[in-house]
Amino acid sequence: MSSEDDASGEVYVISVAADLTGMHAQTLRTYDRIGLVVPQRTSGGGRRYTRRDLDLLREIQRLSQDDGVNLAGIKEIIRLNEENAKLRDELDRTRAELAEAKDKPANAGRELVHVPRSTAVVMWDRRRRRRPEM
Repeated sequence: MSSEDDASGEVYVISVAADLTGMHAQTLRTYDRIGLVVPQRTSGGGRRYTRRDLDLLREIQRLSQDDGVNLAGIKEIIRLNEENAKLRDELDRTRAELAEAKDKPANAGRELVHVPRSTAVVMWDRRRRRRPEM
């Protein structure tokens, strides 16, 4: 469910969702059963369709009627679209992290020191100073 759906809280019973999408209620039940559009459920088991669900139902109808895609193909298209959206979100987050990292100096508080090959490597941080022993 999108944040828009969360904010508005609009949900529709199956008969209204069927009318709004121009489909038969039995078609919506079939889509629910095969996992194409799985609506929210009330505690009594009644289906409640969000705006996002209605948009998805319209897209299924378009793919089926206009493009001639069968239900298995539609299910795969929906899965791929959802995966694509998740990957785009992940890419956007990664780009934001990269932009943030570019603003910070890479060696803040650190210093590179040449160490001969046969010597142990020790990380030195100028912020950590030993207290003089008394």
